[in-house]
Amino acid sequence: MGPHPQRPAGAHSQAPVGPYDPQPGQPAAPYPYDRQQPLHPQPHPQPYAADPGCRLCGARPAVQATVRGHQGLFLLMRFLSRSGTFCRSCGLATYREMSAKTLWQGWWSPLSVVVTPVTLLMNLGPRSRFRKLAAPVGGFGPSLDPGRSLLRRPVALLFLVPMALVVLAIPTLFVLGAFVEAAGIGQAPTLAVGDCVRNEGDWEDQDLEIVDCGSADAEYKVTRRLDTSKDVCADGELLADLTYSPDRMTISCLAPAR
Repeated sequence: MGPHPQRPAGAHSQAPVGPYDPQPGQPAAPYPYDRQQPLHPQPHPQPYAADPGCRLCGARPAVQATVRGHQGLFLLMRFLSRSGTFCRSCGLATYREMSAKTLWQGWWSPLSVVVTPVTLLMNLGPRSRFRKLAAPVGGFGPSLDPGRSLLRRPVALLFLVPMALVVLAIPTLFVLGAFVEAAGIGQAPTLAVGDCVRNEGDWEDQDLEIVDCGSADAEYKVTRRLDTSKDVCADGELLADLTYSPDRMTISCLAPAR
């Protein structure tokens, strides 16, 4: 090998020029990436958790729901509700507790007879969502015990008392109405010619009662019926109300009994 060529005095050695290093007298070429940026992208934070867990025990899976209840207090009413995320066990326990109380506490006011069935039907939606969940796992505490099903609880069976009263009241009213109609209770008596009556009210609101003509209670006597438009009562006679005629359309004439 021959001798290396001599470098001029004062010359300095230079590193070889790379593909991205600038040539003398030229601007620096951009690097294919920024050296100050990390080589690996950072994950984006999630804005919220997909499943926050049960509000009572923290277990998952859980679902958002609102369970309702109702109480009838004679002339007052109370509308109850529990909202939040529930696991399967806590959700069913809440549904059965509130529905069982509604079954026997929700009938004791006039409007509650309508509100209570609506409340129980609305709770069927959350119940269906709870039943579709898997068994709860994890959490910061034990889940609630759902206990017996709704209709197997003695407290819930108390709703049969108001229901039985309603069921029995309907035929009882029909039988009582038929008896009253057949006995003529509360109906105006039908006056016949020759009957004597006593008026317990005034003539604007007559309350005629048939009495014995020989008794001291007899005040008026039925003298005739105005069957045609040409018939008229005699002077001094009074007109009985139409409700006291057989067809409720004929006027009877009443003359003083004495």
